[in-house]
Amino acid sequence: MTLGGRVRRGFFLTLEGIDGAGKSTLAKTAAELLRTRYPDVRCTREPGGTPLGEALRRLFLEERGLPIGARAECLLFSAARAQHLEDVIEPALEAGTAVICDRYVDSTLAYQGAGRGLSRERVEALQNWLAPSWRPDLSVLLDLPVEEGRRRGQARATPPNRFEDEQRTFHEAVRKCYLELAAAEPERIRVLDASRPLPEVLEALRVVLEAAMPEAEAGP
Repeated sequence: MTLGGRVRRGFFLTLEGIDGAGKSTLAKTAAELLRTRYPDVRCTREPGGTPLGEALRRLFLEERGLPIGARAECLLFSAARAQHLEDVIEPALEAGTAVICDRYVDSTLAYQGAGRGLSRERVEALQNWLAPSWRPDLSVLLDLPVEEGRRRGQARATPPNRFEDEQRTFHEAVRKCYLELAAAEPERIRVLDASRPLPEVLEALRVVLEAAMPEAEAGP
């Protein structure tokens, strides 16, 4: 498999979903499963993963009162992704590392596209320019009703970020877009019901991940 014209030897998994869906919990289990097949597993996140990405993460998620327009938001997220790809994701995949990314391009299509009302075609064209072969080997969408996600967010000790502060209509648009993306690419995006008990969600993750991983090479 190639990534931007270069050979991809690792495995690229992304975790998606509305806030409160439980992506961080699943990332730990996914890492354990991938280590049975790959000696090196790297967990990263967006925005984040690089000094630029982490700085923008603080800007977006902590500076809630700073006005940022929809187009500027999309471009800043995309700039962080470009650096993330160049510094972290592409080198790791080329080296044979399994990469788990908490949020990726689908988040931008859902949040900045559907949530902010930007054209999905334009947002996707920008992502395709950043990385012509950006699509992961597998994307797991943790689907959750918006009200349940908001309830879980309110139960956390940390203050809400600028996205969690948005109205229900924003989150409904995000969820709807996620499900549309999954319907359009069912082989890449596997939907898990995140409202189920955690052990059931983790078992479902194991099933879809084992089915998506390439077969282990036979020994000599």
